[in-house]
Amino acid sequence: MSQPLSSKPTTTIFGSVPPPYWTLLFLLFLCTLGFYTLHLPSTSAAFSNVRNALRFHKIYLSLATNSTVSAYLRALTLHPHLAGTQPALQTARYVQSRFADLGLRAHTVEYRALLSYPLHASLSAHFSDGSARELPLVEPGGVGAEVVRPYHAYSPSGAVEGAQAVYVNMGREDDYLALRRAGVDVKGCVAVVRRGEESRGGVVARAAREGAVAVLMYTEGERANGVERGTVMKGLGDPLTPGWGGVEGGEALNLEDSQIFDRFPKIPSMPISPEVAYSILKSLEGPQMPHHWWSDALGHKPVGVGPGPTVLNFTYQGEKKMATIHNVFAVIRGSEEPDRFVLLGNHRDAWTYGAVDPNSGTAVLLDIARRYALMIRQGWQPRRTIVLCSWDAEEFGMIGSTEWVEQNLLNLGSKVVAYLNVDCAVQGPGFFVGATPQLDNLLIEVAKKVKDPDSVGMTIYDNWMITNKVINIQRLSGVDSDFAPFLQHAGVPSVDLYYGIDFPVYHTAFDSYNWMTNYGDPLFQRHVAVVGVWGLLALHLADDTILPFNYVSYAEQLRNYTNILHTLVKGNVSLDPITASIQEFASAAEEAEEEAMKLREEERNSEFLVLKKRTLNDRLMLAERSFLDADGLQGRPWFKHLVYGPPGDSESKLVFFPGIADAISASTRMKRKEGEAAIQHEIWRVARAIGRASSALRGGIFTEKWS
Repeated sequence: MSQPLSSKPTTTIFGSVPPPYWTLLFLLFLCTLGFYTLHLPSTSAAFSNVRNALRFHKIYLSLATNSTVSAYLRALTLHPHLAGTQPALQTARYVQSRFADLGLRAHTVEYRALLSYPLHASLSAHFSDGSARELPLVEPGGVGAEVVRPYHAYSPSGAVEGAQAVYVNMGREDDYLALRRAGVDVKGCVAVVRRGEESRGGVVARAAREGAVAVLMYTEGERANGVERGTVMKGLGDPLTPGWGGVEGGEALNLEDSQIFDRFPKIPSMPISPEVAYSILKSLEGPQMPHHWWSDALGHKPVGVGPGPTVLNFTYQGEKKMATIHNVFAVIRGSEEPDRFVLLGNHRDAWTYGAVDPNSGTAVLLDIARRYALMIRQGWQPRRTIVLCSWDAEEFGMIGSTEWVEQNLLNLGSKVVAYLNVDCAVQGPGFFVGATPQLDNLLIEVAKKVKDPDSVGMTIYDNWMITNKVINIQRLSGVDSDFAPFLQHAGVPSVDLYYGIDFPVYHTAFDSYNWMTNYGDPLFQRHVAVVGVWGLLALHLADDTILPFNYVSYAEQLRNYTNILHTLVKGNVSLDPITASIQEFASAAEEAEEEAMKLREEERNSEFLVLKKRTLNDRLMLAERSFLDADGLQGRPWFKHLVYGPPGDSESKLVFFPGIADAISASTRMKRKEGEAAIQHEIWRVARAIGRASSALRGGIFTEKWS
């Protein structure tokens, strides 16, 4: 069971599941004035906090020590720590003990979840020349007894004897279409797939629909013998507790329940190394491989796509079993608004040693904790409560963070200012960030204050502009990391930070401390840069009197999305509802920004002004929740956000308005009028959500501005 942050129930987000979500949001507006009056800080303390904030921000940036981050990472990666195992528990205890040693309030919240582990696997190939060979499924030189063998979590067990191999490129719809045009039938075959951008589970599910009996998946990279582990389960969170936290003794569905069964693939799959994949592909005949499917590693000799003549024998046996996972938290209680929370999160579990994924982020989180602890000793206390979150079982499908979000959904919706995520802090060069648009300006300002790790005398912002010419802040529609449940299910403004686009040892046994010190970040300067950005973002969100949210940026982003939609929708489909709602939202955003500027300039500190600032902050905080829809996306009700979320069609080009994207994809299989009506309905849903956001920014439940 979880522990409260304080003895006052009004300041905890670790409680039990509360009454309906929207009821509390409505009551929050009605009760704001009276509730805040009871929790007013002294005006002298408030003024002191504002005056000292900038000084402590400078102190925070001055506390960098590369060696400390390096030491944290070394300790975290001594052993592999797959979720649900004893080494994973030891890693959780290490993180909690570091928090406690720093003097922070630390505790662990446990959940019971269904995880998946391999028991046995084998693969052999029989070639056209009569030879046969057992193909290796583990990484030579990179695997010790502690490292889990390569596997796909939640793959069903299965055996295939004497099935021909066929190459399906990345396993997309277009790839199968190209094969059909070439006269290739994949039914009864083992599909060899090159890993692309689509989820593993999506690729395996499509292969099953096409009639394949098993999937072998490889990832091209510098390490020809590295094997990328991963999950093939559909959706987020513990599959047995969809929509609620999997607490000990709580409700859990049966594994044979239809909605649980549908989350797992119907055919077995297994990851293999590029080296093994090329040995199979080079032996295939049949129609020649299209040029854009080609890899230099295949050589210059023409290669077919199959099927066959190479025949494969494939066996995989795994087990799904209940395991205890551990989320670890450290809490720094706010001095003036302890019932408002800024969350910093990183997952801790890894497929192997996890030096990049995820413990570069864990080491950074621990160093933020160290810096905050030093600041506390110098008299700092945040205005709002800061919570450092170390999640478990992310690699299986964001399970640790999702269970916690589901258990605390109402309190998160009413009390959390923002969620700041770092998964792989450092993968290589180049700073990348994704965020909800109201945080764009804050990210830019923070980037101007942190030294660039790869360019002397420059800030991250300077290098960003030189490299990209523009500030390219990505959006968070994917389900790539732990920001997904916070934004896409709970509607919490979110950020995701990292250095480097990808790295060649992803999810392999070679993701080790040695790789990081030799290739990823030998001097740990990029780690220190992430500490600077991540921690300083949190300080602004926790200490600024007025929350640094700018919804004018959000309105502009929505306009851009609508302009793109204009090029995609045809026939009797009108975007007028969205256009009108965005115009109203832009007006509300400008009014809120103007009000924020005036309140920031106000030097007096009366109780009335303190209340006025709190009320504005609540409006800024709650506006993002307005993009949630209680019914969720069609066919995927867990995903509630109508602006950011994954499209149901993995090949959709839209990375926004997921409901509209789904309707556009579905319309191709409908009669024209039915398809247009489906798209129009989703347009109205988005328009209503944007309208709710306008009302939230204005703070009223009527159409006129709240005064």
